[in-house]
Amino acid sequence: MTASSFSAPARLLLAIAYPLLAHWASHDGGGWVAALALADLIVFVAIDGLLALRPAVWALVLALAVALGLAARTPLAQMLLLAPPMLFNAWLGWWFGRSLRAPREALITRIVAALHDCAPAALAPPLYRYTRRLTALWAAVLLLLALINGALATIAVPDGLLARLGHPPAFAITQEQWSWFANLLNYGIVGGLFAAEYLVRRRLFVQRPETGFFDFLRRMARLGPRFWRDLFS
Repeated sequence: MTASSFSAPARLLLAIAYPLLAHWASHDGGGWVAALALADLIVFVAIDGLLALRPAVWALVLALAVALGLAARTPLAQMLLLAPPMLFNAWLGWWFGRSLRAPREALITRIVAALHDCAPAALAPPLYRYTRRLTALWAAVLLLLALINGALATIAVPDGLLARLGHPPAFAITQEQWSWFANLLNYGIVGGLFAAEYLVRRRLFVQRPETGFFDFLRRMARLGPRFWRDLFS
């Protein structure tokens, strides 16, 4: 297996591990578990450069690892865990929304066109309009999740933003409640919307390249890492 072919499964494992580690850290896992969860995110982002043995990437990752090791001994590591659910959803929502502006093609329009093995403009007009509206829906949902995660991170105790700044919120939730939403339910909402949308599209558009949901997932995977990198470039 080449380094590039190892990148996708490694990213998948890191993506699965992060919410589990973050949830553990929020359930009295301590600063070291929080640092490990954050290290997981760093490796997730830098995996291509690490596998390509790029010295600058290795140096940066090692420097961040040392910083996390120091932060693990302080409340900072737990505080840093508040940011990824908000920032990641905001980033994705921004990308979905950004793609709706001309001359770009909407992200989901490009994905569906690739699955149909055609240019976005060659899609049937009803499907083209549907994919643009669906892209807007995903942008709205992701940005809403970012706002909810930000609000919950602000009022969580004892490691929420207000509590750490010495201003106990008038209305508070526990750290465990924040973690259940940010590290678990958050992904359930995204996965549920993905599955529900597929069922809706099955009813609206009879002519589809896939034969079922699992064939749909297989075709999505077959688009390849390069397609997904280009999609978000």
